[in-house]
Amino acid sequence: MAPTVPSPAKSASPSQPSGKSEVTDLKQQLRQLAGSRAPDADDQRRDVFKRVISCMTAGIDVSAAFGEMVLCSATSDVVLKKMCYLYVGVHARNHPDLALLTINFLQRDCRDQDPTIRGLALRSLCSLRVPNLVEYLVAPLATGLKDPSAYVRMIAAVGAAKLYHIAATSCLDAELPAALKALMLSDPDAQVSFHSTNNDEIVLQLSSTHYLCIYLNCLICNCRIKEFSEWAQCLVLELASKFLPSDNNEIFDIMNLLEDRLQHANGAVVLATIKVFLHLTMSMTDVHQQVYERIKAPLLTLVGAGSPEQSYSVLCHLHLLVMRAPMLFSSDYKRFYCQFSDPSYVKKLKLEMLTAIANESNTYEIVTELCEYAGNVDVPIARESIRAVGKIALQQYDVNAIVDRLLQFLEMDRDYVTAETLVLVKDLLRKYPQWSHDCIAVVGNISSKNIQEPKGKAALIWMLGEYSQDMHDAPYILESLVENWEEEHSPEVRLHLLTAVMKCFFKRPPETQMALGATLAAGLSDTHQDVHDRALFYYRLLQYDPAVAERVVNPPKQAVSVFADTQSSEIKDRIFDEFNSLSVVYQKPSYMFTDKEHRGPFEYSEDLSNLTVGAETSEKVISAQRYQENDNDLLLSTSDKEDIGTAASNGSASTYNAPSDLIGPSLLSSQTPSETSLINPGGPTYSSQSNFSLDDLLGLGVPEAPAAPPAPALTLNSKPVLDPGTFQKKWGQLALSLSQECSLSPQGAASLMNPQSLIRHMQSNYIQCIASGGQPPNYKFFFYAQKDGATAFFLVECIVNTASAKAQVKIKADDGTAAEAFSALFQSALSNFGLS
Repeated sequence: MAPTVPSPAKSASPSQPSGKSEVTDLKQQLRQLAGSRAPDADDQRRDVFKRVISCMTAGIDVSAAFGEMVLCSATSDVVLKKMCYLYVGVHARNHPDLALLTINFLQRDCRDQDPTIRGLALRSLCSLRVPNLVEYLVAPLATGLKDPSAYVRMIAAVGAAKLYHIAATSCLDAELPAALKALMLSDPDAQVSFHSTNNDEIVLQLSSTHYLCIYLNCLICNCRIKEFSEWAQCLVLELASKFLPSDNNEIFDIMNLLEDRLQHANGAVVLATIKVFLHLTMSMTDVHQQVYERIKAPLLTLVGAGSPEQSYSVLCHLHLLVMRAPMLFSSDYKRFYCQFSDPSYVKKLKLEMLTAIANESNTYEIVTELCEYAGNVDVPIARESIRAVGKIALQQYDVNAIVDRLLQFLEMDRDYVTAETLVLVKDLLRKYPQWSHDCIAVVGNISSKNIQEPKGKAALIWMLGEYSQDMHDAPYILESLVENWEEEHSPEVRLHLLTAVMKCFFKRPPETQMALGATLAAGLSDTHQDVHDRALFYYRLLQYDPAVAERVVNPPKQAVSVFADTQSSEIKDRIFDEFNSLSVVYQKPSYMFTDKEHRGPFEYSEDLSNLTVGAETSEKVISAQRYQENDNDLLLSTSDKEDIGTAASNGSASTYNAPSDLIGPSLLSSQTPSETSLINPGGPTYSSQSNFSLDDLLGLGVPEAPAAPPAPALTLNSKPVLDPGTFQKKWGQLALSLSQECSLSPQGAASLMNPQSLIRHMQSNYIQCIASGGQPPNYKFFFYAQKDGATAFFLVECIVNTASAKAQVKIKADDGTAAEAFSALFQSALSNFGLS
């Protein structure tokens, strides 16, 4: 029987290094191969180098083999050189003391006969980025900038920028900027010239305007820019957009020589060229307008070519130009018609441009096209098309025909079409009151029961109140809406209903008397703070003097001439200055999406994640976004508030700010806690001029309700004890008792520069802090307090925004009946912060 041959030991896989023993084995193999001149020595070195790189990639420290790797670098094999330079570049930064060992062989390789090795060695030498080795970089860089190989000169140009970042003084002393200028102006290779240009810190900051002018003329006049890659052309054109020519002739020369770039197939090159044209002619009004005419065709061509994403990017730039000069694009309106295959975001942008370029000559065609989109299966696009028709009408173009088209929309059996149309008809009546007779005749036939969207119903109610003298059934329709008050969940609709009933009362008192009384009673008992305050204001205004109330609620009105623009001209100019950037796509200046304070409302950084004591459902989280309320004819727009939910029906209502523009200080100071006493005929009167009995007028013969007993005062334990584990457990188990927004004094917001000051202040009020964190302007605190003489605890999450001086407070309590009293104590302590 033949003896068994032992199988050779398997070598470790390069992808599965085995740690320290592997490194020791690699060192030994490298040492053996360092001086080997065997025919297959380079192949063996490759295998060992691959294992070293594999270990390094796996995170194993192979710096112990640094010396052996340097010894094995003495070879002409380019692949070995690349792997050795990779190893040296990684470990030289982590071990600067070992980097000195690489200088000799890297400098030697910089003088190698092979230009590829010279370039690789120079790149690796500049990539060491060790300040102590700067003196060894200057000579190879100066030699590399004069190397006969274009590849080496390009590497040297990039290395000069690296040296400038590490040691600018050494770069200047070696006169490297002068060598770069020479490469820019006279180097025969386009890539070398471009990489010399790309060192903007050296070229733009150290070069004079004279050199920049010469360089641009060299690139453009000699047509060298055509030799550059597309990316390089964009960077050179960006540089040209910052150039200030000496006279108009220079401007025309540059534009004439760059005109063929407008026909480039790459959209980025075209947009960069357009930016140059626009910026150069900014001070030349007539020429600037001619530039718009010239760039129109290339942009429209790019819109129809390429992917939808590319078309959208070009459309955003075209949209910016259309908004600045709509008349120049009015003849090309058909190019902005929506195609069936266009995505929704492209269609929306095209609708905005169609609205902007509409004028007397093309309004009929554009409106006809937009009306076709109203029946689109894409509901958002259908809504946008209806709004676009209304915007064109508000521009006073062919109003008669457009109003007829809008009224035809009301005959379509689609809820969203009816709602959007009613909103537009309301705006049209505000600007063109002369069309009220035709519009009201059609609107009066619409049943409010068929309108489900709050904005559409609010617009109908506004017209019922504003034109109740022309609509025979207006009081009775409003009365039926009041009867269904509890079924209406939108505060916007309830606010409009309050004002519409008041207006109808002053125009048709006998028919609206009972409806007004029921409306005020329902409003005073409403859980929504704005609705309650509006009803209270109207009640006290009527109690003071009905004539004054009529002048306030239903004054003589003038037609609206211009509706407010959503974006200021300053913002638009800033976006135009940042042409060919993301600012145009986002339709925001760059500072709005780069600075922290413009990154959305109340967004916390990751360092606050460890403060989350318990998980809560999204329905319980109250957004801190602040809505700016708009007073249109005493009707506050609260549609935005619907998006974050209305007040809870269980009596725990969210706190909203009362409309301070409607309730004066005197009325606020006289408000009593009991709502029933506000409608008491025996209540306080505000003027002896009241010439009728308000109780009989409103039909509110409600007897005086007994005053509610005062709530017992809450006393807190001065030394509560609660460990973090128990706090976290309670926070996860207890239900949310209250969630509200509180205000801080300006002094308190300023004092939060030191968050410890708030913690000490709350401790003085027997409210302890268990965790805190955050960065300006957002801070997050967790507080707790204990009811004196009891075991009940109150847990608080307080999120403070110093920029708005607002705090979002969430309270959880063992004793839910005392949550309101504790909330009052907490708010009082928070409002007094910084005042003492």
